[in-house]
Amino acid sequence: MPRFKTLLFDADNTLFDFTSAEKMAITQTLQCFDIVPTSPLIAAYSRINDVMWHRLERGEITKAALRTARFEEFCREFGFSCDVTQMASTYLEALSAQTMLIDGALDVCRTLSGACRLYIVTNGIKSVQTRRFSASALKDFFSGVFISEEIGFEKPHRSYFEAVARQIEGFAPQSTLIIGDSLSSDILGGINAGLSTCWFNPEGKKAPEGLTIDFEIAALHELLPLVL
Repeated sequence: MPRFKTLLFDADNTLFDFTSAEKMAITQTLQCFDIVPTSPLIAAYSRINDVMWHRLERGEITKAALRTARFEEFCREFGFSCDVTQMASTYLEALSAQTMLIDGALDVCRTLSGACRLYIVTNGIKSVQTRRFSASALKDFFSGVFISEEIGFEKPHRSYFEAVARQIEGFAPQSTLIIGDSLSSDILGGINAGLSTCWFNPEGKKAPEGLTIDFEIAALHELLPLVL
């Protein structure tokens, strides 16, 4: 018998290699606007984007506004005169085509799906996540995908997880584990929802004091003995 019956996986930088996908997508986007995609520009966009997503988690910005706000900030910082709406559209199209996975994701999900129910829980933009998941090799091993844009709430809000629970037949918090790389979204959300939590921490970051994390792994294959 597995230790957990239901596994909730974050998508980006837990199963999907978002860091590589983002780099590829912003590179292609800048080239479409005749901007040379230098390393400093790519790093700056990633920094701005990360700030925007944290604002979304805190309820300070809507997802619709986020799509263009990150490019408005980016262009303002570097003095580019671009159509930010078109830039945002170009970026999302490029990002949705990226299906690179984190090392071990496919094998681990294949193995775990034989003993547990697997679901994706993501704050990502619906059009991007739907296309990426449908084109990925992971789709055969998951029972469902819960996108915050469809749920109506973002992780880490308790309402998001309550909505997820209502849609999973026989859902039991005590036999559910959430796995994710984000302390502010996945881990805090899991704690708020009364779930066991597993922090995917390949970079060996230090967690803040006072945040109770049940499990921590540096590689996805470490999930197998933990769950099974």
